[in-house]
Amino acid sequence: MSTPRRLDFADHRRDLGTNRYVYAVVSRRAGGLSIGVNLNPDKVCNFDCPYCQVDRSAPGGDARIDVARLTGEMADILGRVAAGTLWSTPPFDTAAPEHQRVVDIAFAGDGEPTTPPEFPAAAAAVSQIRDQVARGVPVRLLTNSTMLHRARVRAALGHFDDVWCKLDAGTEAYFRVVDGTTFPYSRILRNLRELAAIRPITIQAMFLTLHGAGPSDDEIGTWVERLREIGAAREGVGITEVQVYTVARRPAQARVGALSGERLAWIAERAREAGFVARVV
Repeated sequence: MSTPRRLDFADHRRDLGTNRYVYAVVSRRAGGLSIGVNLNPDKVCNFDCPYCQVDRSAPGGDARIDVARLTGEMADILGRVAAGTLWSTPPFDTAAPEHQRVVDIAFAGDGEPTTPPEFPAAAAAVSQIRDQVARGVPVRLLTNSTMLHRARVRAALGHFDDVWCKLDAGTEAYFRVVDGTTFPYSRILRNLRELAAIRPITIQAMFLTLHGAGPSDDEIGTWVERLREIGAAREGVGITEVQVYTVARRPAQARVGALSGERLAWIAERAREAGFVARVV
């Protein structure tokens, strides 16, 4: 029997009643309740990060996205937000008072949200519902940046207020270790440079220990150089913020551990020295 759902930083389960796509978590990075959109109920992802908290030992669901059902689920939860009844119903009544505010709608699920063919339609539908009943709540895309060069994905980005892009490594070798993929690292860097040239982006960087050892000073130095190549914020484009963080919940692999707060602060300071707005989250 599963434990009762409690909305706090430690519980990021994506179950919410009978919903298939829309869930809610308290986000430490966003600082409040994040209404999530999971476009990967099949649990398929083109990364295999050792720090991932998705339980892939249990089978996923149907890969096809029912956009009409997704829209209905989003309309229901946003309607409760607008009516002021959200915080009196479980599990929302378990959120701490300081977190009882909706900070965003985030496309972030059990895989890379831009991979399903229904991604553009889902983005348009959620953006429209937000405009109707929750204007002012940002719609965010959390992405590993692998699909940003695809025309259908690039065209759908106009439905998002913010794009938060993952960049966990400075070198190809370390990228393969911490993100568990054979996807070309050069393609990701190119995607980030091209996107940052036309709109502002946020970089999310997960740093961790593997068998007790974190990334070297040289690795961090190279990562900072990659940030420089992508571009600092200027005239409405570039990297507007760098979020530095580590594992906060039980990862998939026992070899993964949390990096110390002191080391995270040191990494953030290296990014600030390079001219970026950076914070530990």
